[in-house]
Amino acid sequence: MATVSLDNVSKSYGAAEVIDNLSLTIDDGAFTVFVGPSGCGKSTLLRMIAGLEPITSGSLLIDGAHMNDADPIERGVAMVFQNYALYPHMSVEQNIGFSLRMAGLSKQEIAERVALAAKTLQIEQLLKRKPSQLSGGQRQRVAIGRAIVRDPEVFLFDEPLSNLDAELRVSMRVEIAKLHSQLGSTMIYVTHDQTEAMTLADKIVVMRDGRIEQAGTPEELYENPDNQFVAGFIGSPRMNFISGREGDTSLTLGVRPEHFQLGRGDMNFTLTVDVVENLGGTRYLYGTTSDGDALVVEAREAAGIKARDVVEVSVPLQRVYKFQTDGQRVRQ
Repeated sequence: MATVSLDNVSKSYGAAEVIDNLSLTIDDGAFTVFVGPSGCGKSTLLRMIAGLEPITSGSLLIDGAHMNDADPIERGVAMVFQNYALYPHMSVEQNIGFSLRMAGLSKQEIAERVALAAKTLQIEQLLKRKPSQLSGGQRQRVAIGRAIVRDPEVFLFDEPLSNLDAELRVSMRVEIAKLHSQLGSTMIYVTHDQTEAMTLADKIVVMRDGRIEQAGTPEELYENPDNQFVAGFIGSPRMNFISGREGDTSLTLGVRPEHFQLGRGDMNFTLTVDVVENLGGTRYLYGTTSDGDALVVEAREAAGIKARDVVEVSVPLQRVYKFQTDGQRVRQ
């Protein structure tokens, strides 16, 4: 395990700045997720930690050691890629043990480490197969096994589940969370999927345009966002944003779908329903207010509501977020 510290780190490609003077500490043993839209710099930042991209300026420390100029193999990190990067002509056993053979370990030690990794990931029965004989989830387990055998200080995951179908992504999320609990290692995980971030992370780092918008626990970011970008990015369905005023000041009001209730209350809206999404345990009403604002309302007691109905919905005042025109949160 190790602490990872980034101190005023920047990354530029010529005149294009991808990471802008970023500082962050990743605690020893924590599961930290970098999340943000495509092009925000999260994968570049991960590759800088791995040593696959040079740092333009600033400092990277791993367990207190300066690592800017260290080779990837010297950093004590292991990376799991999006595309698995398995050797097709090798068996699962050979793929997992490849880096150990390159490091000159004995056959016995390699066999022991491979067997332990396979047991941890429950793929002992797959060791003699080739990658072409595996499902996507099995290939991802092999890629993770290849990282485990190196016994790294830090695990780095670059969107490892993006090539899997929805059902398999859910099960693999659970497996990765169990793996972190079992190993207790420092893990840094990159994704554009806020659901993955919310379910896996001890700490989420929300990025945009090469900068950190906010970092904190999933609960902190969901309940107490610093700005409109974070409020809209974290949560599914996303937070509703409604035009409003307070005195002479224009504001954007934010309301999460689950904070609405049917009927009148503190703040009221007349909603013309366009679509009712029935998910079994709950329903979402997609519609438009009389002022033209689009709303998504979670309504568990909406069995009789259908498209083109007009309904009254409301929200308690303490559940309304306020944002300035520049997107920053107005705190009470």
